[in-house]
Amino acid sequence: MKNKMITVEVCEETCGRTIIHAEVVAKVKEKIPSIEILTEMADLFKILGDRTRTRILYALFESEMCVCDLAYLLGMSQSSISHQLRVLKQAKLVKNRKEGKVVYYSLADSHIIQIFDQILQHVNEDKI
Repeated sequence: MKNKMITVEVCEETCGRTIIHAEVVAKVKEKIPSIEILTEMADLFKILGDRTRTRILYALFESEMCVCDLAYLLGMSQSSISHQLRVLKQAKLVKNRKEGKVVYYSLADSHIIQIFDQILQHVNEDKI
């Protein structure tokens, strides 16, 4: 069965035409998430695009840690680490718990590990 095609005028100046494969377009359109969901995804990628936040998340893959430990590990100020942890917490990527006066941070769930594993595989594809 042939795909239904629609001819659309592109530009009168060039007399060009584009063929639209309507069935393919309709099928793909059904699968694309809403603008709201795509915006949330893009916002998450922005958060993950920061090198410091990426380093913090990698540290938290290994162990729950407090701000002092993260600051020492990454060679940064506690203030800088706290700021980045707030961003990560607002994005629901990390959670915290208090033990006495110490606040410990950990990953909110394992989704982020899976995302990072996929990204790492992609980055290392050409290096093998």
